[in-house]
Amino acid sequence: MIARAVSHGHDTGMTDIQFHTMPDNRRIAFRHLPGSDPGIVFLPGYMSDMEGGKATALFDWCKATGRACLLLDYSGCGASDGDFAEGTLTAWHEEVLALIHAYTTGRIVLVGSSMGGWLMLLVAQALRADKLAGLVGIASAPDFSEWGYDEAQKSSLLSGETIFEESDYGYDPMPTHAKFWHDAQAQKLLEETIAITCPVRLLHGQDDTDVPPQISLRLTEVLASDDVHITLIKGGDHRLSRDSDITLLKRIVGSIA
Repeated sequence: MIARAVSHGHDTGMTDIQFHTMPDNRRIAFRHLPGSDPGIVFLPGYMSDMEGGKATALFDWCKATGRACLLLDYSGCGASDGDFAEGTLTAWHEEVLALIHAYTTGRIVLVGSSMGGWLMLLVAQALRADKLAGLVGIASAPDFSEWGYDEAQKSSLLSGETIFEESDYGYDPMPTHAKFWHDAQAQKLLEETIAITCPVRLLHGQDDTDVPPQISLRLTEVLASDDVHITLIKGGDHRLSRDSDITLLKRIVGSIA
């Protein structure tokens, strides 16, 4: 496995981007900050990357407090190699695990935003229990391949078509590729107990129109852990990127770490 530093185009106060080479030679962009344990690993949402506001805020907070932190771009996203149309939860899961094994020591707190919250759960199940200090989900969206599409859209995806939807997040229209959808449908979690026993904290905006708060409530029911808390944020939307939201996120991550 190879990691090399490259200069980044603008100064975010973070370390330079590095690249980790997977066995099939695809290069995964990441930023790693050495520091105290447990370290923070942030998993961005669908079509997002490590330049997002929540990711950079956590990285800066870790830098200021001397805590280890790992950010990454999934293949096909951000600075990583690949075509987004080829991206799947399976591939991104492999990439996250590879970087965790290569660049973290001791325990970690996994923080997942939206689709990253689904990936967070899948990754946590693949790690040793003693590796996990806790999970923090932000508008977690497990199983959105099921509840996030109507029957006509599912029929199109099932037949191999790409579907497009309007988006408020700068990706207009937002594509969902059949390869991603088929892979995701095989990794649904909400219909049975999720064998995760570490502390879990879930944040969800009450005004989230993309991921219903009921999804986080459902997660509290199916997680095996006895230490699961959900915080519903009045006036919060799907982004949860207001200054008050970021302050809350840092406080919750700090309390679980």
